[in-house]
Amino acid sequence: MTSENTNTCEDSACSKESCLSALLPVRDALEVLNGRWKLPILIALSDRPKRFKEISRDLDGITDKMLSKELKDLEINKLVIRTVYDTFPPTVEYRRTLHSQSLGNVIMALKDWGTLHRKEIIGK
Repeated sequence: MTSENTNTCEDSACSKESCLSALLPVRDALEVLNGRWKLPILIALSDRPKRFKEISRDLDGITDKMLSKELKDLEINKLVIRTVYDTFPPTVEYRRTLHSQSLGNVIMALKDWGTLHRKEIIGK
């Protein structure tokens, strides 16, 4: 690989323009996934579609208002699909999109880094 393909902002050969071009996609990703609950919601939906209350039970400490807001944000960013079934009362189900499944490696990398960081900071 050439240094053009592997430049990071830690490289001494990194120009301001290449650092900015590397940071923009990272900033975009962080903007979409920001907050305490978006990744835990996606993880909760990783095994199967779930109804609102099922997700709420999986995420100890989240309020219904916050869960509703975060699900709407994830839906806007095409990471979650909301399906309303014609039943009485209406049944609403949430599932991850194919696009959100591409986050699998990112989530695993964050898990691995979090494990290392925990050991570094608190020794566990």
